[in-house]
Amino acid sequence: MDTLSRLIDVARLQASLDLRCLLTGGFDIDHAPLEAGIAPFHLVLGGACVVEPAGGARLTLNAGDFLLFPRGVAHRLRDVGRGAVTAPLASGHDGMLPVRRNDGRAEGLTEGRTDGRADERPDLDLLCGRFVYAPGSSALLLDALPDPFHVSLGGVPSLGALQTLIALMRDEAQHRQPGALAIVTALSQALFAMALRVHGEQPASGSGVLALLADARLGASVQGMLSAPERAWTIAELGELAAMSRATYARHFNERAGMTVMDFLTQIRMTIACDLLLRTQRSAAEIGEAVGYQSEAAFGKAFQQSVGVTPGRYRRQPQASDQQVR
Repeated sequence: MDTLSRLIDVARLQASLDLRCLLTGGFDIDHAPLEAGIAPFHLVLGGACVVEPAGGARLTLNAGDFLLFPRGVAHRLRDVGRGAVTAPLASGHDGMLPVRRNDGRAEGLTEGRTDGRADERPDLDLLCGRFVYAPGSSALLLDALPDPFHVSLGGVPSLGALQTLIALMRDEAQHRQPGALAIVTALSQALFAMALRVHGEQPASGSGVLALLADARLGASVQGMLSAPERAWTIAELGELAAMSRATYARHFNERAGMTVMDFLTQIRMTIACDLLLRTQRSAAEIGEAVGYQSEAAFGKAFQQSVGVTPGRYRRQPQASDQQVR
């Protein structure tokens, strides 16, 4: 399994589609903050809108744009002109998903307007959903993402595969054939993986695990840590994997990761430990040994310092990903 796939796997992300918005004219929709372990996302299938995150800069989303809030922050969804609200929202169902629209119709996906105008398409066609995850095991991946996490596809030829994926999601949502919801939900997870890849390849991707993976030499050392977290890694050994001297590797790693090599190794070990605590019945001592700790006491101390609770309490506490969230 490649490094990014492994990180997504241990994050235990579960995609869930909530509704489709077909909006025309002026609209202004508030989204309340969500609890830890729930990351809402929006995918623009057609048209455009403005998103205003609480305490953040305004973003304009166009067709093909993907926006994720890793920490579930509150935000507002508005029309691009930010004009007065033209009609109240009505809710219905299209046979695949709940539908929210403001053109006076609550049911169906017939997109003809009721006012007789020739333009039959809504100003905004938006899929809204969420990723539900276990906070501890997702920390390495999701905590490294900007909030909001925005990937724009407009006019970037290198994102052809991502554009194809979104076109498929739009087609499935439009025709609503048998199995459409299962297909669009699965494609949401694929979309997230591809968005992560694209973000990490961008020059201004910042620091963190995605920046490390985009660096061919540093990525090899990250793969080594993920593949063998139980190994007593030294900076020199990891530097060899990256084909760098010890000092050059440590400096370059710190610049790209925003933390030291050993701090990052600890994060990897705790991420994998969280995953094992949730997915297996192995004892804390066995899991500690599997991630590089020689005693249960040493593992417990490191785990509590990193995660904030003991391994036993982490295993017992309810996880958002284990609940039906709608």
